[in-house]
Amino acid sequence: MTVGLSLAALAFRAGVGLRRTRLGRLQQTPEMRAGHLRFAKPAVLMLLVGFIGGPISWVWLRGGEPLGTFHGFVGLVVAALFAAAAVVGHRIEKRRTRAYDVHAVLGGLAILFAALATVAGFVLLP
Repeated sequence: MTVGLSLAALAFRAGVGLRRTRLGRLQQTPEMRAGHLRFAKPAVLMLLVGFIGGPISWVWLRGGEPLGTFHGFVGLVVAALFAAAAVVGHRIEKRRTRAYDVHAVLGGLAILFAALATVAGFVLLP
């Protein structure tokens, strides 16, 4: 999860750079978009795999109830936000929509809630 969150943070940083150039009416280069996608795609994949593995390991190793903790609930929200941001981002990439602001809000909320999930998970550590 640490690698996935780190990649998500790098994708967020690259996305903010893209947004800054778009709002400043500056020319975006293909390398800028490629940099954002280079971090975003593996980040979302890793985070969603981690989200699936988290409840499985919680039940298998600790005998807990899946998503029965605050960390699990926030993780569910994070997974939904990252998945939604990925879907909108994919549509932007394929030029099926220009919902840049929706994508930015979803990505920003995903990062914010991921930080909350990280903090909430500390109490679950052995």
